[in-house]
Amino acid sequence: MNTGTAGIKKQVVGVGCRSCFLRFYQRLFTKFNTSEQIQKEFLEYFDIVTTTLAFESAPEVQRDLSMKFCKLTGIEDLFVEEKHMSNLKATEIYNKWKPIISEYDDVFKATLRLAIAGNIMDYGAGDYFDIESVITEVFHAEFAIDYSRLLKEKIKSSEKILYLGDNAGEIVFDKLFIETNLQDKVVYVVKGGPVLNDVTMADAEAVNMESVAKVITNGYNAPSTVLSMCSPDFMHHFNSADLIISKGQGNFEGLWSENDSRVFFLLMTKCDTVSDILGVNKGSFVVINGGHRFEK
Repeated sequence: MNTGTAGIKKQVVGVGCRSCFLRFYQRLFTKFNTSEQIQKEFLEYFDIVTTTLAFESAPEVQRDLSMKFCKLTGIEDLFVEEKHMSNLKATEIYNKWKPIISEYDDVFKATLRLAIAGNIMDYGAGDYFDIESVITEVFHAEFAIDYSRLLKEKIKSSEKILYLGDNAGEIVFDKLFIETNLQDKVVYVVKGGPVLNDVTMADAEAVNMESVAKVITNGYNAPSTVLSMCSPDFMHHFNSADLIISKGQGNFEGLWSENDSRVFFLLMTKCDTVSDILGVNKGSFVVINGGHRFEK
């Protein structure tokens, strides 16, 4: 059960995260042909936020900056087209894999690998990804940290599972994993509003996630799960869950400090900061339990 996050120390953005954020918004300047005046105003705000203000996690910084960019440009959803295309592409792959997945010797591991491969569909990390290549890679790679056996045991013994979604497109691979392994005991969580290319209720509806799980929002539009800001309804589900499956780097950054043994993090490491925290190489595939830390 969550014991609260009031004691978490807030910190000013590190140099590595700051440079990553800057590259991201420079890409958005180009994408939306942003005027020089808007760029100037945004960068002035960016400097204040990333050099003087303190936050609990990097995703909260991203939320703050994203909201400012949207306000200045009048754009409500920065990646609406990309999310639509990601869901379509992932659905094509889903339709290819669903009829043959039962032929694998270890169906659980195969669908788990696909779910983790889907984590590459992240426009916050870059403008381009090759999901087909990543699927091939993940089926031949050793997980850098692998608690999948313990995860499988916890799934069998759990009556209520909370599944924290990450990105559009990726949600389709989550759907395959859920319907193959988790039966009817899952509550799937999307973000409370548009941020980056993270999943929202619209994405869940687009891929028919409600056919395999109850779908709720966490009530907050950060690219993470920030417990101190989530809705009471979400917190009820969080606190009553026997098992929590957390997808992606953003959710990892929001929940890693909770040290909660109910949480299993499934992700591909896409930045130096998260790779260093986990002690793995960038680009690694990881399944780690929030309570066990590095005791493999």
